[in-house]
Amino acid sequence: MQIMNIRFLDLLSIHALFPGFLISALIALAAQFISEHYGAPAMLMALLFGIALNFLSEDSRCKSGIAFAARPVLRFGVALLGLRISFDMAADLGWPIVGIVVSGVIVTILFGLVIARFFGHGSRFAFLSAGSVAICGASAAMAISAILPRDERTEERLVFTVVGVTILSTLAMIVYPIIAHFMEYDARTAGIFIGATIHDVAQVVGAGFSISEETGDVATVVKLIRVAMLAPIILVATVVIRRSSGGDMDSTNRPPFVPFFLAAFAVLVFLNSFGLFPPALTLLGAEVSRWALLTAIAAVGMKSALKEVLKVGLPAISLLIAETLFIGCFTVSSLLWVS
Repeated sequence: MQIMNIRFLDLLSIHALFPGFLISALIALAAQFISEHYGAPAMLMALLFGIALNFLSEDSRCKSGIAFAARPVLRFGVALLGLRISFDMAADLGWPIVGIVVSGVIVTILFGLVIARFFGHGSRFAFLSAGSVAICGASAAMAISAILPRDERTEERLVFTVVGVTILSTLAMIVYPIIAHFMEYDARTAGIFIGATIHDVAQVVGAGFSISEETGDVATVVKLIRVAMLAPIILVATVVIRRSSGGDMDSTNRPPFVPFFLAAFAVLVFLNSFGLFPPALTLLGAEVSRWALLTAIAAVGMKSALKEVLKVGLPAISLLIAETLFIGCFTVSSLLWVS
């Protein structure tokens, strides 16, 4: 009898989640359709469609499902990113280039943490914005937001960051191939420059292959090495947050020492490095991850009121631009040093 009661409660819970999750998934489908037919960034479209349906987040029938899509589904999508990465990527590029890419991630985050105070922002937004610029744009922003202590402005900061890095990444997709041509980079060097500087994976692919197939391949590998930095960066951040919070943060707000989605990400990278997954499975995992993140960002948009997002203001976009320029300048100067 007790088992039957538990199963009944589980069914009720799933039923409660279904409306909100379904709406999030439908928004993801609409965003993908617009992206495929009109070339607009799918992440940005999902976010904007979600914001337009913000009123649904207060509907009792949709609220729990939207919250489920905005957090557990998000973490699931981030974990599956590990299927796209292997240790062989680093070996193919050469360790000096890997050093430039990894250093670029680290110093950009440190740069953001240092200069954020001059733009009127604290360490939370600094880490969120710099991490998204340094690692992998919207995906990194969502992963970082998942481990930061939550407050009343958590969703606003995340939405603003996703919008900002997506717009900047789209502009970079157009401008950076021109810069690579101006700098007289060969195909491989242009791929390293584009992969090490543009925020989102999709825009890296678009910019790289607009130059040549070799540039596109190199840019994608470099970008995935940046994505691989997500795990160690979040692990270090989790430790710092736990120590700095001390006894001030209760157990519900304090992040676990190793978030489950981060551990899953690391395990998948490790297993994929030994070729334990067939290519069909890795392609399927990448596709599922993309749809999970699209669904999650749609839900995050629905939880965000546009008037509140706009309050983040000009200093925030100025900070994102400064961080974007910094990682670009760092990469160019580093490539001059190794060439």
